[in-house]
Amino acid sequence: MKITQTTDYELLARLNKHIHELHVTLYPELFVPYNFENIRETFKQLVTNENRVYLVLEDMGEALGYACVEIVEYPEDTITKERKSVLVHDISIIEGQKRRGYGSHLMSHIYDIARSKGIDLIELSYYANNKHASDFYTKQGFVDYRKIAYKKL
Repeated sequence: MKITQTTDYELLARLNKHIHELHVTLYPELFVPYNFENIRETFKQLVTNENRVYLVLEDMGEALGYACVEIVEYPEDTITKERKSVLVHDISIIEGQKRRGYGSHLMSHIYDIARSKGIDLIELSYYANNKHASDFYTKQGFVDYRKIAYKKL
């Protein structure tokens, strides 16, 4: 098993298919159907952000998942204290490869990135109906400190 940093936006667009299609299934009123060309162009722009790190997990030469994290610096203001965090934007393992430790391996690598930068806070969000993500992050030791709700009128 190997994790490497990448800017290969075509690979990331392919690996994004599973998580995007899950989001479309869970929230069809919010997400447009997966379109490789459009997603590829989006990732082409995203990989140029120097605060973001894209990781690809490979096993036996096959890319099985990816993660996107961003180093975020929050300045102190009149309400909150200054802090730094590693914000996990995406973590996705392709269909058929879940529950084999790949997600935990990616998270361990993310924790190492945070430690190497002197950051002790990992933040993330996930959609409420994504039970697999909820269970995974709870098992990883994440706790809620903010919730976002909506009401459709």
